[in-house]
Amino acid sequence: MRVGVLLPTFTPDARRALDLAARAEQAGLDGVFAYDHLWPMGSPTRPALAPGPILAAIARRRALTVGPLVARVGLGSPHHLVQWFATLDAIAPGRVIAALGTGDRLSAAENLAYGLEVGDAALRREQLRDVAASLVGCMEVWVGAGAPATNATARALGATLNLWEASVEDVARATLEGPTSWAGGPASAPEVEALLDALAGAGATWAVLPANADLEALARWIGRRR
Repeated sequence: MRVGVLLPTFTPDARRALDLAARAEQAGLDGVFAYDHLWPMGSPTRPALAPGPILAAIARRRALTVGPLVARVGLGSPHHLVQWFATLDAIAPGRVIAALGTGDRLSAAENLAYGLEVGDAALRREQLRDVAASLVGCMEVWVGAGAPATNATARALGATLNLWEASVEDVARATLEGPTSWAGGPASAPEVEALLDALAGAGATWAVLPANADLEALARWIGRRR
């Protein structure tokens, strides 16, 4: 199982994300990920850095896998999103994860605030399918787990299903149907090491921890497992 962390992008200072990426690489982590939100969930007055420039800057500097968690369809056209990932892959060949999501009612306010249509669930799922189908075979593709139809779309495409703060039992069940990654979780040792043991035992391909995760604990786990 590979291990990554989310970057601190709900801030006006990009240096915090760049610094965490440097420390993550030094600790032996495999990758870093960035939220794709126009503001932190439920906090429209707070800042949020765009994931593309941050991930591109890190990809040029570090030998880390990079990706959004997750890039939402509907914030731009499907063609634009495909080109977004293709550009990132040109910067970091073989080190990009195209993690995609349909969005939900919790993120709908971000679209509406900028005059972007939300679209119904079926339309967003169709857009996700089109983007994912264009990228499968070119890079690793994840789909954020959601409605059964979204999960079925991921499995039909052979994409990894990404579960957010799911139980270890749910991860184990999902891995029976195909590749499954996991994100969320505790940030401190020893809880994080026990969690990583459990997720690896359940068959998760990746575990992505929060930005304030204990990097020393993650480094210990990585050293012990490898």
